[in-house]
Amino acid sequence: MEIAKTRQPYTFGDWIAIGFASAGGAGFMPKAPGTAGAAVGVVIYLLIEGLHLGAYYSHVIIFLLAAGIWASWRVEGLYGHDSQRIVIDEVVGQMIAFAFVAGRVRLPALDVAVGFGLFRLFDIVKPFPVRRLERFRGGIGIMADDVGAGFYALIVLMILRGVLRG
Repeated sequence: MEIAKTRQPYTFGDWIAIGFASAGGAGFMPKAPGTAGAAVGVVIYLLIEGLHLGAYYSHVIIFLLAAGIWASWRVEGLYGHDSQRIVIDEVVGQMIAFAFVAGRVRLPALDVAVGFGLFRLFDIVKPFPVRRLERFRGGIGIMADDVGAGFYALIVLMILRGVLRG
């Protein structure tokens, strides 16, 4: 179990950062918190599509990326570098996997599942140069590798969609 490295009690800003970094608590799941964070990304995608707000999808990604960099930087000081509790990076990476279709095409459930699986695969395997992105310090380093994994998943998902439906 991780032990907080700073003073208690936390400030209001710490609690806001913990809420963002843990994706509303998904990072506190006892098993597979990264998978729970990616699932939050899927839920956000489905909500945006369901509400027909796909035109704002990239705005949401940019907001969550910026907030995630700040929150993970701050929470890193509380729980350590790239703590399992920090899953906003998985949320953003998963959302990137669906970026080209959001607002244009409603993905069938199978495609959503494949996109989820591809993101988790690339997040775990970290193909070149994704693993190198972890070397950045602070919130950027925490977020960057998952952004890279999200782009890998996006590219493969688009290729599969083109090949299988073309």
